[in-house]
Amino acid sequence: MPTVFNWHLNRDMEYPYEESRPEKQFAIVFNINRCIGCQTCTMACRNTWTFSPGQEYMWWNNVETKPYGSYPHNWDVKLLEKLGPQTWDGDTYSGETIFEAAPAGKRVLGHMPTEEDWAHPNIYEDTPAGVFQGSTELPEHSLWMFYLQRTCNHCTYPGCLAACPRKAIYKRKEDGVVLVDQSRCRGYRECVEACPYKKAMYRTTTRTTEKCIACYPRNDLDLGSRCVVGCVGKIRLQGWLHSPDKSDPDNPMDYLVYESKVALPLYPQFGTEPNLYYIPPRWAPRTFLKQLFGPNAEQAIETYKKQDKKLFGLLRLFGTTETIISKFEVTNTEAIGYDRSERELLRVALDEPMYIRPEYDEKYAVSRLNEP
Repeated sequence: MPTVFNWHLNRDMEYPYEESRPEKQFAIVFNINRCIGCQTCTMACRNTWTFSPGQEYMWWNNVETKPYGSYPHNWDVKLLEKLGPQTWDGDTYSGETIFEAAPAGKRVLGHMPTEEDWAHPNIYEDTPAGVFQGSTELPEHSLWMFYLQRTCNHCTYPGCLAACPRKAIYKRKEDGVVLVDQSRCRGYRECVEACPYKKAMYRTTTRTTEKCIACYPRNDLDLGSRCVVGCVGKIRLQGWLHSPDKSDPDNPMDYLVYESKVALPLYPQFGTEPNLYYIPPRWAPRTFLKQLFGPNAEQAIETYKKQDKKLFGLLRLFGTTETIISKFEVTNTEAIGYDRSERELLRVALDEPMYIRPEYDEKYAVSRLNEP
């Protein structure tokens, strides 16, 4: 089996195919600290892509309540148990990946969800863990939960692609989006079993696999994906991630992932090098966050809490425009976003002014009350 370098693990690992990175990789950063669990992103995706017969259980985008919620049920717990000890030596992963731990006759370690696992997309929604101890204080709440936003990770080393015996799954060269060639797919469901995030889904009416396509027809027009644009909490920022050795500090994705290191991958120990990144929640137990996001979870939280002007400005640009921001700049007073042609898209003030109106408006001869 070929050896490839996985920068999430800080080491080489085994993978069925040679390393091949696109010049720019589709990526999204999620600020978990802002999510209100409204599921607007879920319905935006659902109403666009999975409203037809045979897609009833397909939620390409979903929002789970951690630590108990998951769709399909226990998608991560089952794989973590099969994978065994996941140990880190500093920033280097010393355990096995799902490719290195694959059983005989398989390319990927995985599991097949049952029909019951797919039956309850909102299971354990808003269900907290822990015991309330009279007050809720940072750094860790005694009674806690948080929302985890999930869709296809469009991994650099996809488990679904590695497992497909028909080579029906591929990454677009121009942006790294993982797609299924429906004409080649025969519905063997090896991809469903192999995807550690369970985002490859079998459609009974066509007997083929379907999955998130990153809304690439919109991306080709420099427009954000439906789940990103529809987010009312402004927790998502979409863009193009370069390879680690070509990081551009003026590129929003590169800055969040490589420069400030405030955004982390979900379950990096699986070995797929996923391209969705998360700013961890400040209030959750650090041991749990390290299992989800790797050994740098606490460092990312500290960076978020003590954010400098550049990071603060970039966070202000989340959810501000339908067009993908490919470059940004932060001045003393504003954060500025640019498109891929370096055309200015918008400016956002770092400090919003406050206006206190007089209770009686002489111009219009009306009385108004300011909210406290």
